[in-house]
Amino acid sequence: MVLREKYPYFLANEAVYANDDLIVTDKYTNQPATRVALADAKAIDQGIAATVLAAPEMEDMPSFERQQILEHCVARFRERSDELAYALCIEAGKPIKDSEGEVSRLIDTFKIAAEESVRIPGELQTLDISPRAKGYRGMWKRVPVGPCSFISPFNFPLNLAAHKVAPAIAAGCPFVMKPASRTPLGAIIMGEVLAETSLPKGAFSILPCSRDGADLFTVDERLKLLSFTGSPGVGWDLKAKCGKKKVVLELGGNAAVVVDADTQDINDAIERIIFGAFYQSGQSCIGVQRIIVHEEIYDDFKSKLVEATKKLKSGNPQDPDTFIGPMISVGEAERLKGWIDSAVAGGAALLCGGSLEENMLEATLLENVAADADAAREEAFGPMALLTKFRTWDEAIEIVNNSKFGIHAGIFTRDFYKVQRAWDKMEVGGVVVGDVPSYRVDNMPYGGVKDSGIGREGVKFAIEDMTEIRNLVIRSHSY
Repeated sequence: MVLREKYPYFLANEAVYANDDLIVTDKYTNQPATRVALADAKAIDQGIAATVLAAPEMEDMPSFERQQILEHCVARFRERSDELAYALCIEAGKPIKDSEGEVSRLIDTFKIAAEESVRIPGELQTLDISPRAKGYRGMWKRVPVGPCSFISPFNFPLNLAAHKVAPAIAAGCPFVMKPASRTPLGAIIMGEVLAETSLPKGAFSILPCSRDGADLFTVDERLKLLSFTGSPGVGWDLKAKCGKKKVVLELGGNAAVVVDADTQDINDAIERIIFGAFYQSGQSCIGVQRIIVHEEIYDDFKSKLVEATKKLKSGNPQDPDTFIGPMISVGEAERLKGWIDSAVAGGAALLCGGSLEENMLEATLLENVAADADAAREEAFGPMALLTKFRTWDEAIEIVNNSKFGIHAGIFTRDFYKVQRAWDKMEVGGVVVGDVPSYRVDNMPYGGVKDSGIGREGVKFAIEDMTEIRNLVIRSHSY
């Protein structure tokens, strides 16, 4: 299988080969793989204008038609699954097994959206709660918020784009989307499938672009919602520029997993933590970065974890046996390598890994990292994890909470009291029991607190953000 020589962008549902200025590289070879049309400020403005024109027809579209469109996407993504997985493997450097897994999640997300599109709720209200309201009845429904702006990241360029696009179609919102410039192919193939449907003209535009004109995705007042997934610094800066529009931010994290002394199957915990820390080279905002282990089992756990980490196979992501592929760029790999070296210089112990060749960074485990080191304080977004120990459950919770981030935490324990305590006291958007924080199912509410963002994804919850409540009050004259 090979990539096409050129790919378009999509403006008002139409493929446009305006230029081929955006070079997409094979992240393993760092060589050009294909070219993509690059939208300029004029095209972005036209895309936004088209969403405004499409908004009334999108709002009036019956639920069954929205469902049919989403079901068409599910069928076509299944038919093109090999193509989607291959493109993802090349453009993101994601091992082919992980790429295939992301395609299956893309399909799941559109399936969920098809189901939710016909059950967006409303409510009949009892208003006669006092004598002054006698004879009054009320009800409310959800209506589309209007044109939306989506900015999606490089690390899950299919499924995280799907978590914006699919709910928008289900809710009846036209949109413009800026896919990550490093990984635009999945979104463009998604656009090819959407273009086959009966969506009104102007319902969608998918516009890879440079910084020239990109601010329009944020500041343009015709857009009623911005949904951004990416780095915290960029996300909070965009929020400050958004003006009156609604904002949903899915940002970074340095997720923790706690392994208690009563953990029944240490080998299972290690297997899951290896996955959570190092799948797709650690480039996940809920990847395991901090491993917090009870002191009674710490030494044995550490020994087994280091041994398992050393066995991970690195290499060409097209090889089905590869577990560690390249990071997204040489610059990102060098940044994290610098954090590792700085932590070691500050007194941390390098348990394994740490070697770098271009953008291939070894799976790395550190111990005794200073609390103020970048490796502990910031989001690694790469194949590196830190070990520390705890004595009491409340101490473990305190360590988890000692972070400016908070998306997910994972806990391994058999004590239900400790599970409840973690759910009550951990400052995160979700607690995962018996598994790593990296676990996500695409229908659950997903998002974080503190610097990790605002709002929730998961199709049902994204639809809530993409709609407004419109109330109706009826006065009866029969009283």
